[in-house]
Amino acid sequence: MSDLLLLDKISLAYDTPEGVLPVVSNLSLTLRQGHIGCLLGSSGCGKTTILRAIAGFEPLRSGGIRLGERLISSPGDAIEPQDRQVGMMFQDYALFPHLDVAGNVGFGLRRYDKAARKERVHEMLVLVGLADAAHRYPHELSGGQQQRVALARALAPEPRLLLLDEPFSNLDVDTRERLAFELRDILKKTGHTALLVTHNQAEAFAIADRIGIMHEGRLVQWDTPYALHNAPATPFVSDFIKREVLMAQRARAYQRGLAAE
Repeated sequence: MSDLLLLDKISLAYDTPEGVLPVVSNLSLTLRQGHIGCLLGSSGCGKTTILRAIAGFEPLRSGGIRLGERLISSPGDAIEPQDRQVGMMFQDYALFPHLDVAGNVGFGLRRYDKAARKERVHEMLVLVGLADAAHRYPHELSGGQQQRVALARALAPEPRLLLLDEPFSNLDVDTRERLAFELRDILKKTGHTALLVTHNQAEAFAIADRIGIMHEGRLVQWDTPYALHNAPATPFVSDFIKREVLMAQRARAYQRGLAAE
């Protein structure tokens, strides 16, 4: 199995009135074809900026991004987002309220003829378990169902790489965990390569084959879930894992307490 995604010493920064603000510094990683990767860290660590750079929405200050053998981004030279064969599922799902479920899923299939588009939409809705909801509208769906529609829409154009930005942040704890496992099952079934970002360790460990711990714009460790738990590379990684486990336990207990009231 070959590498599909390569980030080679990439750096990202924003221009501000006060000067250049570094966001990501000299970050490298590889993600193999068919694997699911995750960038895990607290808010402001740079993980979403990396996702946006891969999608083509943020320019690199240094380094390069490759998808397979193709260089898709380097300083001053970048392939347009729509030409990268990269799909993106946004944090708020970004569904079109005036389109039904079938219309949302088929929105990116302009290159298909009418019959092929209809067939592809149906195939995607069967995949995410919403075949009976094709003519419902987003406001008629639960948060979990909206998330499934957004996933189907992102997968419909057959991207080589799927990017997911905090895909479960709008859902309650129990729904998050259930859908995290379902998402992994769907991606493994289709063979898609995916990279998601989250601040929730439970989601990361439920989904990912490789997890990167981010801290202040740097990738501290990129490893398997087992290695992160059993062989943390630094004291920061060790403390981060332990702290996140405790916070997840408290959040679960809190949610169950509310449900019992």
